[in-house]
Order: sequence, then structure tokens, then C-alpha cells
Amino acid sequence: MPMGEPIPVRTKPQGGEAEGPFGGALKKDFPLDPEWHNLNHGSFGTLPKAVLARLRHYQDAAEARPDSFIRYEYPKLLDESRVAVAKLVNAPLETVVFVSNATEGVNTVIKNLAWPDAAAAATKDDVILTFSTAYEACAKVADYVVDSTAGGRVEHRQIAIDYPLEDDDILRAFRDAVAAVERDGKRARVCIFDVVSSRPGVAFPYVDMIKACKELGVLSMVDGAQGIGMVPLDLAEADPDFFVSNCHKWLHVPRGCAVFYVPVRNQHLIPTTLATSHGYIPKSTSHGSPLPPSAKSLFVNNFEFVGTKDNGPYLCVKDGIAWRRDVLGGEDKILAYLWDLNKKGIKYVADVLGTEILENSKGTMTNCSMANVALPVWIGEKGEGAKATDAVVAAEDEGKAFQWMARTMVDDYKTFMSLFVLKNRYWIRISASVYLDMADYEVAGKVLKELSARVANKEYA
Repeated sequence: MPMGEPIPVRTKPQGGEAEGPFGGALKKDFPLDPEWHNLNHGSFGTLPKAVLARLRHYQDAAEARPDSFIRYEYPKLLDESRVAVAKLVNAPLETVVFVSNATEGVNTVIKNLAWPDAAAAATKDDVILTFSTAYEACAKVADYVVDSTAGGRVEHRQIAIDYPLEDDDILRAFRDAVAAVERDGKRARVCIFDVVSSRPGVAFPYVDMIKACKELGVLSMVDGAQGIGMVPLDLAEADPDFFVSNCHKWLHVPRGCAVFYVPVRNQHLIPTTLATSHGYIPKSTSHGSPLPPSAKSLFVNNFEFVGTKDNGPYLCVKDGIAWRRDVLGGEDKILAYLWDLNKKGIKYVADVLGTEILENSKGTMTNCSMANVALPVWIGEKGEGAKATDAVVAAEDEGKAFQWMARTMVDDYKTFMSLFVLKNRYWIRISASVYLDMADYEVAGKVLKELSARVANKEYA
């Protein structure tokens, strides 16, 4: 297939007779094992065979003529993907680059910011704010800054939130946390928060959080690891200070690839990539670059080539977007299907288990492609709303039972659903996907009901 030729376009899934492009018939378009029930799309994503073929095409081109492709063809193809994703998220082209994953994007921001040390006596101490539901890897970068900054001038504070919550409750908790920082004579420097949280998998009021950050003078670092491709994004309207979102989760792009957005006003705060590479401009010395000269901005040029690695996933972004448009009908249809399946599917599983879903009174927590259902299994003792038939795992066996359930789903049921603990109870996160339908939620309900019964029989012991 020639370099710039579009991916094949079809009007319905291969081998599928069902009306519309979504659901189980679409599985044939994905490289999934037919025996595997892929109910955890949110962790690692997957991609259609058509986009996988494009990845192989770019990799083959890089091997066929390495210097020609990497030095001269790759930057052009990269810009095509930047154009496509910038349009999708409504962001100026000069604000959009790619990194390998959301964790790298958050690290890039937090480690580039200048933090007060023992010598900076005239400044206030800084506080990095995260929520208790933050993705662990991103919370740890705040811990790293605290540990590595001399003089103890940086603090990491977590804002405790206890789901289910209304969006206003989250915003109130943030405002209270900033007020507490200021009462202590410190500065709330940056807050890291989600578009959609991981565990539990719930939509987060990120747009209103960005507004609150602006009002309170706090930099907003939006972790959209779960974001692009499963919720609508308008970065020009939302205007975060920093934003990153994994394309390999919900945009049907190869791993690992994330769009990294930094508005022009903040690009001076990001002088280097991680790792520092040819695009870095030293302040006191001059080092050349072996790469062809570029007229692009310092920010864009910095992220274009960060050492030798397989950048094929970045080039596939435009192909993933095109496949979603031409095969699935575009973003609006995709999101409508995902949200509807997510809400209906999780309710069905809760009915099978005789438990509850994690939701607030306005139904905003499930406005995404993931939802959470309680298992009839408690830890230590039964909590509010427990039934006589519910199981109880001894507190000292919490971890053992957790690991047993996770591994048993894979080994015995050929599936995986993300497991977590909330309020001394085991919960499951299920991901709606374009290739799933209610039949897959029937599988989920059957698996979880049987798994819970096996826990009640203490098979984990």
C-alpha cells in the first residue's frame, strides 16, 4: 500500500450481518483471540486489524530505507497525525505533540516545573495536589518531586474523595484543599486530576476543575489517560494548562501513544522531553543536531524525535481516526453507542449479582465507557445494604482473595475485569467497547456470579 493511501473503507464489519457497525460482529475486525472475552479494554486498549496493518506498513518502511524514512518521511507523517488529532480535540496545531503514554506526559510536566529548594528563601513552599483516586503512577511523580527537592520546600497533599459523589462535592473538596494550603502559608502550585478516573472507572468533572484551577491560581495538569475516544474533548474551550490522553486506549491506535497538549502560554515551562534529546536548546552552550533542520516551533521540534524508538504508533493516529470515521460513522455515533452500552450493561450485571452500581444522583459518573459494579463479597465484615447471602473475606485474606480472583478470571474464564476495593467491599470495573454488546455483559454477569460463589466457598484459601 503506498505511503499516503487511506486505509480500506467498509460500510459494515467483515463477516457480520447485524445492522449497524457496532457489537459482537465487529470482533472479527480485531486481532482478539476468539476464546477471549475482552471486558477490560480500558487498561490497555486494542486496535482493528486495518490499523494494525498500517503500523506494520510504517515499520516495514522504516526497515526498508531507515535513513530515508526516519529523517525525511517520518516528520511529514507525524505532522499528518498531529493535524488529525488537533482537529479531533479542537486544539491549535502548534500545541499538540505525542508522547508514549499519559504517565510520561504527567512526568514531563511535573519534572520540568521549577520547584523551590533550600536556596529559594523568598518564595512560598509549593504544594502538589492530587485526589485519592489518582492513578498511582501519576501520584508517585508528585512523591518523587518531594523526595528529590532539597530543603523540604515541596509537599504532596492528596484530596480524599469517597464515592459515590456529586460533581459539586468534588469541586468543593478541591476548593477546601486549596484554602487549607493557603492557610498554612503555602502555594497550591499544580493539581493533577483525571478526565475519567481509573479505579473506580468514573467520569470526573475535569472541565469544571479546570475553571476552578484558573480561578484559584493553580496550574491544571489533566490526566486524560482515559479520555480521547470515549468522552468528547474540546481543549480550546476547556483551556487546561497541561493535558495528556492515551490514544492507544480508546482511539484504536497501537500502544503506546498519547496526545500531549501544552498551550503556547505554557510551552516555556517545558524546556525538555523525558529523556532530553536533540530538540533541547541549552542556555549556556551550543550543540548541533544530526537531524535535518526544522522550521517548527521549539516545543514541537523538541518532541518530534526523542531518541531512536518505534514511533509507528504515533503515525497511526490519523489512521485510527479515519477508521472510526469511515467504518463506525464518526465520534458522535461511537460515543453514543459506548455510553448507552455502558449504562445498560452495568445495570444488567448488578441485577444478576443482586448488588449495586457506582453512580450519583445525576448519573454523571457513568458518562463514559466504563462503569463499576459491587460484588456480593465483603472484607472483614458486612457493610450497609449487605444481604444474608453475601460472602465475607477475612481482613487478613483481602490481598490473597484479590489476587486469586484476578488470576482465576484469566485462567478459568478467559477474561479479565479490573478489580478494586471500595468501602471494605470488592468491586469490578467493566469497559464498554465498540465490539461488545449485551451478550458480553451476560458473560460478565455469569462469570462474576460464579466467581463470587467460589470466593464464598473460600477457594482462594
